[in-house]
Amino acid sequence: MDEKVAVITGGAKGIGRRTAYSLASMGASIVITYRKSQKEAKALVQELREIYSVKALAIEGDASVEKDCKSLVEVVMDTFGRIDFFIHNAGPYLHERKSMTEYSSEEWNYMMNGNLNGFFFMTKEIIPHMRKRRWGRIITLGFDRCETAPGWIYRSAFAAAKSGLTSLTRTLALEEATNGITVNMVCPGDIVGAWKEAEIFMAKGEKDELVPVGRPGTGEDVARVITFLCENQSDFITGSVIPITGGSDILGKINKK
Repeated sequence: MDEKVAVITGGAKGIGRRTAYSLASMGASIVITYRKSQKEAKALVQELREIYSVKALAIEGDASVEKDCKSLVEVVMDTFGRIDFFIHNAGPYLHERKSMTEYSSEEWNYMMNGNLNGFFFMTKEIIPHMRKRRWGRIITLGFDRCETAPGWIYRSAFAAAKSGLTSLTRTLALEEATNGITVNMVCPGDIVGAWKEAEIFMAKGEKDELVPVGRPGTGEDVARVITFLCENQSDFITGSVIPITGGSDILGKINKK
């Protein structure tokens, strides 16, 4: 991955941060975008430079706003001259459980723009650059079973946006296959709190009876799948939706609550 450039939206914290570590460890230059987490973003960039000796850049911008997306891509191209990996990690989530009729129009649009429209804004700018090199890797993040467009009680906006994102992911995979660009989605299980930035070894000694494999999931579990999808050897994998749940039926359990 030497000389390749990865763009990770919302990469200052959580799974995005762990993904940045993983790709940097393979030699990729890292660009992370952030909206509010300036302190964390700048600290991460410095850490990546010092530990992995890679180029790293943090850019402020809202991945749900079209003009910000255009500006973000322009800065990356002016700085690095290329974008090889695009990981759309950014995506708002409302923790409050509410029925669809309880959403305000502002909340609904915020969820749609952050999870679905923002991906359109970014990829529309990035894909032409990937086509020129006839190579690229695009990865989105979904939720368990989102490829079946399931109902998710009290999460209507998030579920609708991510289900739409799944369809768009698969459509782009078909449209861009002849251009050497693969497009896939990974679907993390119930990975919460500090586990989003944790390494696998930290979870090995922990027990979780609700997960068939017997331990909590971590950000590294997701990041290592993303990293493989970015490698040359993954070129036959496109249009895939990959669950990373430890065998758990996440959505089934949630909808029974």
